[in-house]
Amino acid sequence: MRDYDELIAFLGEWGPFQRLIFFLLSASIVPNGFNGMSAVFLAGAPQHRCRLPASANLSREWLNAGIPREVQGGREGPSSCRRYRLESLANFSARGLQPGRDVDLSQLEQEKCLDGWEYSRELYRSTIVTEWNLVCEDDWKTPLTTSLFFVGVLIGSFISGQLSDRFGRKSILFATMAVQTGFSFVQIFSTSWEMFTVLFLIVGMGQISNYVVAFILGTEILGKSVRIIFSTLGVCIFFAIGYMLLPLFAYFIRDWRMLLLALTVPGVLCIPLWWIIPESPRWLISQGRFKEAEIIIRKAAKTNGIVAPAMLFDSAEVHWIDLFLGYRDILGLFFFSPQMQDMKRQQQQEQKAYILDLFRTRNIAVITVMSLLLWMLTSIGYFGLSLNTPNLHGNAYINCFLSAVIEVPAYVIAWLLLRTLPRRYSISGTLFLGGGVILLIQMVPTDFYVLSVFLVMLGKFGITSAFSMLYVYTSELYPTIVRNMAVGATSMSSRVGSIIAPYFVYLGAYDRFLPYILMGSLTVLIGILTLFLPESYGNPLPETFDQMLRVKGFRNRQRTNHVRSSKEIEDSKTQITPL
Repeated sequence: MRDYDELIAFLGEWGPFQRLIFFLLSASIVPNGFNGMSAVFLAGAPQHRCRLPASANLSREWLNAGIPREVQGGREGPSSCRRYRLESLANFSARGLQPGRDVDLSQLEQEKCLDGWEYSRELYRSTIVTEWNLVCEDDWKTPLTTSLFFVGVLIGSFISGQLSDRFGRKSILFATMAVQTGFSFVQIFSTSWEMFTVLFLIVGMGQISNYVVAFILGTEILGKSVRIIFSTLGVCIFFAIGYMLLPLFAYFIRDWRMLLLALTVPGVLCIPLWWIIPESPRWLISQGRFKEAEIIIRKAAKTNGIVAPAMLFDSAEVHWIDLFLGYRDILGLFFFSPQMQDMKRQQQQEQKAYILDLFRTRNIAVITVMSLLLWMLTSIGYFGLSLNTPNLHGNAYINCFLSAVIEVPAYVIAWLLLRTLPRRYSISGTLFLGGGVILLIQMVPTDFYVLSVFLVMLGKFGITSAFSMLYVYTSELYPTIVRNMAVGATSMSSRVGSIIAPYFVYLGAYDRFLPYILMGSLTVLIGILTLFLPESYGNPLPETFDQMLRVKGFRNRQRTNHVRSSKEIEDSKTQITPL
């Protein structure tokens, strides 16, 4: 049977059908952008202080002086988690004593916030932090909430591909969109932090699954040239658009439950797409469902105003494939014979060996370990900076919007770098840029907060550019037989990084510069290590381990005059995968 791209060549590359699929699938990824970062505002922690109950009958002077002063983030302010002992304050107030004049406040006994907290309403009307008092002794629950969301992302990335291979791209696309939207809606009615967090984990599973399946469906329906743009700039930029919408929604909706409700609306608006977006003809053909595939292809031709060939599929080939599928159960009996069982066991052993092949020699093991670190530390930098925007000086909503906007030029620059410059220098250079400027933040005076925000955004630009180039670089380092496995393993490492990232943000409660020092140092370190990895730009993709084993030491000293085929060059130079 003819190659699928050859089969649909008569449709053209950029007709009305392709444009419709391109924009609708890209638009379906918009909810992923704001759901992925929604914890920035849902779990926002406003300024707070211990509550002094009215029943204590404190005078105005003692109400103002009842909270100890302490230095937080380089500035003095009321303590967030301590108060002076209420019984002593009531006694002093009843006796008419004045704080500071008659009573030395530094000598007073302190206690925890036994009557709860008072929260500032300047930034948020309510969040899950104010709802369930996730502060002081319970402040560890806030980063855990975000981390468990990314645990859901990790689980979803495992199962989404398998489900779409089994049940079809379109069905799983809309099923996972329903999971993401439906469980986000159920979160509105959460009665406890535990309930909210479990539901948030499930939302994370749907969030990544929706993206992965939309990505697969688009690359299978669209032609080669359009497929490249879709899988690079298309999905990335629409993801960033969704990210930009988050602070816009959050600015006008300051209550976390209403904000969640607003964030579910775009998912509901995607329901009509079920009758517009088709199933992947490529997947239907792989399942032997030729009639359904032909209907979709002919409908696409009609949309493009093109007359389809009278016969799309060779009737003889279709007949024999249908015959094979019809007797699949009978033929399956053969696979239970002792000989076939031995072959199956041998294949399973080979599969296990393939996993170990990522570490089969010292050189390959070093490359694998360094690649895992590269993905994980870059992910920590990306998500750490994204989640930390409310802690920056200035308006939290504007800062979050800028963090989203900066991703668009980052993706474009990454796409251009992949087409023109060596991989190591492109990735290492952008990591140096990102990590270096982040380290400079601690040197900026407190009053120059605009400069601090600028440096953070420049750091986010560099790390985002590097992150988006990692899929290409990793796929070029490994031979064909383990390439998919290597990309999967390193991608899993990045998910681990996203799970850890919220705790880097959490360290800012102790020292506001500490997250930047750690993220900047680790980013610069991994940028240096990247220079010791082999260079893949301009080299043919390795097909066997023999070709990969020619790598000497940490660097690829092999010189080759081979030129890749045009297909390899186009695929490797332009593939960017969003974060």
